[in-house]
Amino acid sequence: MGKGPFSFRRSSSRRRPKKAVQSSPSSSPQLPPQVSTSSPPINNNGNGLVGGGGGGAVGKVKKKAGGSRLWMRLDRWGQSELLEWDKNAIIRRVGIPARDMRILGPVFSHSSNILAREKAMVVNLEFIKAIVTAEEVLLLDPLRQEVIPFVDQLRKLLAKTGSSQLENDGNVSRGGKWLPVSEAAEGEQYELPFEFQVLENALEVVCLYLDSSVADLERDAYPVLDELARNVSTKNLERVRSLKSNLTRILARVQKVRDEIEHLLDDNEDMAQLYLTRKWMQNQQFDALMGGGGASNSTTAVVPHLRRLSSNRSGSVVTSNLLDDNDVEDLEMLLEAYFMQLDGTRNRILSVREYIDDTEDYVNIQLDNQRNELIQFQLTLTIASFAIAVETLIAGLFGMNIPCTLYETDGVFGYFVGGTSAGCLLLFLLILGYAKWKKLLGS
Repeated sequence: MGKGPFSFRRSSSRRRPKKAVQSSPSSSPQLPPQVSTSSPPINNNGNGLVGGGGGGAVGKVKKKAGGSRLWMRLDRWGQSELLEWDKNAIIRRVGIPARDMRILGPVFSHSSNILAREKAMVVNLEFIKAIVTAEEVLLLDPLRQEVIPFVDQLRKLLAKTGSSQLENDGNVSRGGKWLPVSEAAEGEQYELPFEFQVLENALEVVCLYLDSSVADLERDAYPVLDELARNVSTKNLERVRSLKSNLTRILARVQKVRDEIEHLLDDNEDMAQLYLTRKWMQNQQFDALMGGGGASNSTTAVVPHLRRLSSNRSGSVVTSNLLDDNDVEDLEMLLEAYFMQLDGTRNRILSVREYIDDTEDYVNIQLDNQRNELIQFQLTLTIASFAIAVETLIAGLFGMNIPCTLYETDGVFGYFVGGTSAGCLLLFLLILGYAKWKKLLGS
């Protein structure tokens, strides 16, 4: 009996936004199928962002309850817009598992993952957290200081790519068949698919950021280490300790990105799954074959946006390569280039670490040398103390109240004290010479 009222309340709360939406000027017959196919939070979020209308208050309440975050959507033409979506809205839009959203969360803030899904690619590279599809990219927290250069660079690249694609549409005939490459287009390299352009820009921005971090580390490391080699002090040791902690942190971040790229390069199946445009084209061609020949023209018209022809390839060859699931040469060359760059960055960090280790070894040798000098000085003082103790013993013996004829002899005090001191000095020199003969003391 307790479940009935609870279910009735949920159904009533869901029906209220429908009435508010039906009161809008849009046609009422089209609203029920939209609500049935897409959940209410997506529609409420969209209404709250675009116009704010009557359902804006409901959308804001659901955003706070669901934890909506700021996203930027960029299409393949460089057009962008800022949106606030919750986790469920993103999952329904791009069709990724819910566990992939945890990778983009704050828990994995410094992890590096490039995951391929059926219709999307989840990219988590340092501060760049994005979900890439064949037609758009959803970027999380686009207003961060580190992400702004990536957004600007990607927007310019996509806008430039879109304009160049419009200029080179003559490579495809209006009948939907590929034409040979014109002489003006010869010598130009083909363009990467949309998802690889986004991935390339993300890797480029991350690599530049890591390179600048390593450059700052090198600029601060060598003067500090040289100062430590000249003067071993607590202040210099603390500076080197902070330097080593920063080096370890940067090395771990570079190693994570490098390992993720290496993992992709070792598995061709994972690289093949990253070809989202190719899978999208295959689905389009399958739908065209099932639906008739009318959609084949639209499918072929998309191909110039995906890959241009080189000087020695024709359009038919490119089309066959696009539909070949085993062709991962483009992505492999892209990942290898950035893998080598990250490997060079890692080698620079390791060289700084080796310089730190060499400096520490030199400091340890210097401290050992000083310790040995202290031990030798302590041994010299011990020998001198032994000689003085012998003279003190003789003086103590004669200081006792024992009858002795020397007390009655005139002028013997000076000779006795001088002889005793000379004997003790001779004893000191003999022991010191023996210690040097045994190489207990330096020359």
